[in-house]
Amino acid sequence: MSWIDVFLLALALSADAFVVSLSYGLIIKKNKGRSALKIASATGLGQFVMPVLGWYGARSVYHQIEAVDHWIAFFVFLALGLKIINDSLKKCDCREKLSKILTLKILCVIGFATSIDAFVSGSMLYFMQAPVWQSAFTIGIVTFVSSCIGFNFCRMFKKMPSRWLEIASGIILIGLGCKVLYEHLQ
Repeated sequence: MSWIDVFLLALALSADAFVVSLSYGLIIKKNKGRSALKIASATGLGQFVMPVLGWYGARSVYHQIEAVDHWIAFFVFLALGLKIINDSLKKCDCREKLSKILTLKILCVIGFATSIDAFVSGSMLYFMQAPVWQSAFTIGIVTFVSSCIGFNFCRMFKKMPSRWLEIASGIILIGLGCKVLYEHLQ
């Protein structure tokens, strides 16, 4: 897996964190800078840790599924991409449900919830023989930056439906799955 593939994966995985940060940027009025760093740190850390856990989990079962690893990678990326696209098409105004106070519990939930797909992607990184620490670092940094941008530029993006960003990230994941399958079958 090339660096560009890892970067595209990081962009796709950071879409959830961007949307969550954007939503919080719209409702939090005080301590915006500190709040942006809190959310970006929570999502970035989650997106760094989860691929590492997924990578080591996949390593432990690799020999049992080695013959079909490319098909697993394809279907996992396809399923993740389709799920993200499907979720983006559902109507939901989640801003009303968000707490205006970022407690440690809320930050942990945000970090975990936005990085579940990174766990699965981490296992795919193992099957594609990508270096785990460099990939996880890239994913974490891209997510941190994406969250900061989403939080701080929420006024510019509030008129743009977040669903287009989510659909684009789903398409990127599906494209990565197709690329894995294509490269293995050649």
